[in-house]
Order: sequence, then structure tokens, then C-alpha cells
Amino acid sequence: MGVFVAVLIALALPIFYLKLYISLLVITMGVIIVAKHKTRNEFSWKKIMGLGALAAFNKGISGGGYGPIIVSGQILSGVETKNSIGITALSEGVTCFIGVITYFIVGTNVNWGLAPYLVTGSLISVPLSVYTVKRMPVKQFTLIIGIATTLLGLFTLYKLFTP
Repeated sequence: MGVFVAVLIALALPIFYLKLYISLLVITMGVIIVAKHKTRNEFSWKKIMGLGALAAFNKGISGGGYGPIIVSGQILSGVETKNSIGITALSEGVTCFIGVITYFIVGTNVNWGLAPYLVTGSLISVPLSVYTVKRMPVKQFTLIIGIATTLLGLFTLYKLFTP
């Protein structure tokens, strides 16, 4: 539902505000993870459901920010860091599919030119990603995710304000 509503909003809002919103949200999530990377949060279904709605909304509104937000949110909701990576991979695929269908329903043309290259790159990266996730100590991995998320948000914000 979040992705459906977000698609409708995304079609009405200027892209600048969409990117600003996503970059600030990603920065915030990264900073919180860095600050709390040594603590373990208690798992909460309420937090996970709210996170799912927020992430789906963000995916529909901008097409981006889903991965960093959903991984960060799961960690902050008490999901073990390594598990959050696998859960995100599955849920992002489903959310993307619903988003694409919604864009088709509302009559938006989608340019598929980059799709084969993105899929190929994604498939090639899977073995290296799985190996890396398996080998990393959890506390270090959580800190790295927090730093990477913050940097990704800062880079997105930088790109927004530079020509």
C-alpha cells in the first residue's frame, strides 16, 4: 500500500524535494546506526511493520533509498545485522515489482534500456556479497553499514546541490 500511495505522490512532486527527503532520511538512519552500533535493540513487530510501510513509500516515491533504509531500520528494530541483508534483498525485489506494476497501471512509460545491465551486475555481485557478509564480525559490520549509509546519504545530498 505504501508504494502505491507513494507512486501517486511522486508523480505530483518536483524531483528536487523527493531527493532531498530521501537523502536526509538516509543520513539520519546512518547516523543513528553509527551512534548505536554497540547496543542491541529488542525486536519489535510494530517497528518492523512501520519500517516496511516507510521503506515501501520511499521506494515508490523516488525509486531509491530502499536498501539503506530497510537494512538500517531492521538493525534498529532488533534484527541481527547479517539477517537484515538477506531479508532486504528479498523484500526489495517484491517491492520493486509492485512499484513497476503501479507505474504501469497509472500509465507511466518505463525505459527498460538499463535493466539488463543492472540485473547482470547484480547477479555478478551476489557471490562476493554473500562471502563478505558471512565473514564480517557483526559489530564491525553494523558500524560499516552505518558509515556507508551516512556517506550514501551525504553523497546524494551533495549531488542534489551541485550541477
